[in-house]
Amino acid sequence: MFLFLGLPALPPLNPGALAAPPQLRVVSQTVGNDELLLAIAAPSQIAALSHLAAEPDFSAVAAQAAAFPKLDKNATAEGLLAFSPTLVLFSDYSRAELVAQIRRAGVRILVIKNYHTLADAYGNLRLIAAELGPEAVGRAERLIAGCETRVAALRAKMAGAKPVRVIAPSTYGMIPGRDSTFQDLCDHAAAENLAATLGGLRGHAPPPSEKMLSWPVDKVVLVSGALRNGARPPAGEDPVQAALAPFLKLPPYQFMPAVRERRAALLEPWQISCVSHHRVTAYERLARELHPGRFASEPAQ
Repeated sequence: MFLFLGLPALPPLNPGALAAPPQLRVVSQTVGNDELLLAIAAPSQIAALSHLAAEPDFSAVAAQAAAFPKLDKNATAEGLLAFSPTLVLFSDYSRAELVAQIRRAGVRILVIKNYHTLADAYGNLRLIAAELGPEAVGRAERLIAGCETRVAALRAKMAGAKPVRVIAPSTYGMIPGRDSTFQDLCDHAAAENLAATLGGLRGHAPPPSEKMLSWPVDKVVLVSGALRNGARPPAGEDPVQAALAPFLKLPPYQFMPAVRERRAALLEPWQISCVSHHRVTAYERLARELHPGRFASEPAQ
């Protein structure tokens, strides 16, 4: 029998020392990050989504997002911290002062900075998944693989297609050129974005109104709320006419033959500016609108 004398007594065990790490509570402040988060997070990890998450004109996941709390439209740091987040997802266009306030509060933040291309979306999925854990990493990789399969199938279907010359007009005095989500759509749907190739525009820029009148526009790409969630418009409703209506009296578009002759390709509202992996659905939709003959053997959408 051995006796150990003079050794200090062990301190009582602190139950908290063996406690599980705190549950992840993620708040997403922008709609693109909502779409990424909902795709790979466990529901219990989502504390709140952006105020646009359940708005079908802006969100690809409006129905899914309806089940989660939302931030206020002009959420303050106090409003955001009320959800007790352990991680907040921002984008590089989020309000700088809000990002700084959350950082000073000691909450981990992740700022998404690249989102113009599908490769960017894949990178963002992986970046967020790494914060969420191994299960999210697996979900992200499976999702990316599925997207790649769809993109490859679309590429094969579009092989040899003559690009349709398009523009995406807006009523806000801006038009997308290269380095935009619209350019990414065109790159995957056998389309030539004339604002980029003839206009030399980058990002979203004011349209060169007089010069545009000489552009050989085959179709204008517009959005229609009548097509939400892939639905067909109600009987008797003309979504093309409704989408074109704002441009029939708006120069320079009102003078363009493509507008006057109702040559338009329609997308759901969220699709034209989607920054997540859901843009693959927009690729497929635009390709079908511009090249219907390539989809003649498939059911209409």
